[in-house]
Amino acid sequence: MNPRTIIAVGAGAVGAVALAPAALGAAGFTSAGIAAGSIAAKMMSAAAIANGGGVAAGSMVAVLQSAGAAGLSTTATAVVGSVGGAVGWLGSYLFGKSKKEDKDEEDENESL
Repeated sequence: MNPRTIIAVGAGAVGAVALAPAALGAAGFTSAGIAAGSIAAKMMSAAAIANGGGVAAGSMVAVLQSAGAAGLSTTATAVVGSVGGAVGWLGSYLFGKSKKEDKDEEDENESL
């Protein structure tokens, strides 16, 4: 495996885990509850309307608010890290070739 790919996967995983709490807070899922006027408040309102006035346990809004209030569980951290690693790998795959690798590949194709 290319060292740049390994770095991209690691950076993606670490970055996702580190930024998840900040992203939850920015969306309005805070330790003090759902922030008024936020994206979280809009999501909660839509969920309550859809469920006849309450937010169902285990729904997306409930899970995100739990994570915003208490932090990510070990399982959630593993999932977020895995998704971040996959995004890092995909970025490395799509954008990671160096100019030298591109030239070597072109030279190899021309010699065939």
